[in-house]
Amino acid sequence: MNKTEKKPGVRGSRTGRPIMVLLDLLGRRWSLRILWELRDKPLTSRALRATCDEASPTVLQARLSELREAGFVELLPAGGYGLTGLGRELNETFLPLHRFAERWSKSH
Repeated sequence: MNKTEKKPGVRGSRTGRPIMVLLDLLGRRWSLRILWELRDKPLTSRALRATCDEASPTVLQARLSELREAGFVELLPAGGYGLTGLGRELNETFLPLHRFAERWSKSH
């Protein structure tokens, strides 16, 4: 990033450290859910909204825009949204947490 480019903003942080930027983005309402729902196949806006428990269209579009800008989601030529290679890589990092959550939920 050169000096004229703006660093992504992070709520509650002035450093803009990459991990803080990522955690801020993923911590926004519906971000993780969108990434998770796109893990198996691309979805249209309508299908994505249905899988996200009827999230507000305004909020869903805002998150999709942010995730696209971050390089995790792309608008597909045939319509709908899918994960980019970077988005698939990010989802792979969630799998150990997913397995842990499955084990944990059975113990409670």
